[in-house]
Amino acid sequence: MFGIVRPCSHRLTEGLRTEWMAHLCGLCLALRSDHGQLARVVTNYDGLIVSVLTEAQVESRTGRRRTAGPCPLRAMRTAPVAQGEGARLAAAVSLVLASAKVRDHVADRDGLLKRRPVALAARKVAASWDRAGARTGASLGFDTAVLVDAVDRQTAIEALAGPGTSLLTVTEPTETATAAAFAHTAVLAGRPHNAEPLAEAGRLFGRLAHLLDAVEDQASDAASGAWNPLTATGTDLAEARRLADDAVHGIRLALREADFVDGRLAHVLLAHELKQSVDRSFGTAGCAHGHADAAAHGSHQPGPYGSPPPGGPYAPVPGNPYGSPPQGEGPRPPAPRGFLAGCGVFTGLCCTCQMCCAKEYEGPWSRRKHEGFCRDCDCDCCDCCDACQCCDGCDCCDCGCDC
Repeated sequence: MFGIVRPCSHRLTEGLRTEWMAHLCGLCLALRSDHGQLARVVTNYDGLIVSVLTEAQVESRTGRRRTAGPCPLRAMRTAPVAQGEGARLAAAVSLVLASAKVRDHVADRDGLLKRRPVALAARKVAASWDRAGARTGASLGFDTAVLVDAVDRQTAIEALAGPGTSLLTVTEPTETATAAAFAHTAVLAGRPHNAEPLAEAGRLFGRLAHLLDAVEDQASDAASGAWNPLTATGTDLAEARRLADDAVHGIRLALREADFVDGRLAHVLLAHELKQSVDRSFGTAGCAHGHADAAAHGSHQPGPYGSPPPGGPYAPVPGNPYGSPPQGEGPRPPAPRGFLAGCGVFTGLCCTCQMCCAKEYEGPWSRRKHEGFCRDCDCDCCDCCDACQCCDGCDCCDCGCDC
């Protein structure tokens, strides 16, 4: 469930939360219906925005919902899910971009992909996703070649980038790809006059996605020696933050130019939630649910398993066979699981709904901590009016504020 737009359920009304989940499940099921079960692994938060934008521009939603059967990720409940051209376009875009991601990991020989048989299998999967995405795109009048071309140019641009290279030169291919996807939603909805403002919103969204990914990965990329656009171009975080804030503002302005029938969810995701995503990536905001007093007094925030033991988070705990880490060292991360063991854990997580509903769970292969996508909470619910500064008389979030 990768992506930068991860709305907290506390910030969405019940109706908008249901709509958001309908598009998320609709993307997942469109991938399964058109491309098979394996394709569902590329379901992502950002891809569903294509589906949201398409539906926001259509006059009638008749036939755009169906009731899906029980799913482990919905705690075995049925639910209304989005269907139609928007969901299928989102699936095609997600497949093509995911295939590019797989090829990139193969080229970098990341993790299991260092092994030749695994890399060969990954290349075959990526190639099949490319073909499948192209077929679906063609049936919708969308040429996915623009996405493939952008990915190919990205590799060449990164190879030439160095200190002094503009960061916007590096983000340009991503901007071009997302601009094309956003603009085509206007074509599908029969509102060609929306193509230009949505292309601008898509271009800036692509820039923002690239920037935030670079910011979040900079430390780990430095540790592993991987290429990072901020490090390679010598761009500091202050400049990256300025570009990110400008992109958010530009997206808000572009949305004002678009003609929507019902643009509430699109507005919340692209005007409000993107600001939260920027704050989260740069570490300038956090969740206020249950932590208002702690934040005010500067106390330690308890983790998902309660407060740290007396004496500090690494003090010996009775019965703990590991004790404290050696002097001068931090806690050792757990060793990753093997492929088969990870598959077993993944199955258990899905069947027990932990990947959806758990506050925190351990990654099946990496063993890193993750939050269930329905429980992700990074909002400051005590200051809801901050979210509406982009609007004149905004009532899309029904938060009760007069802004």
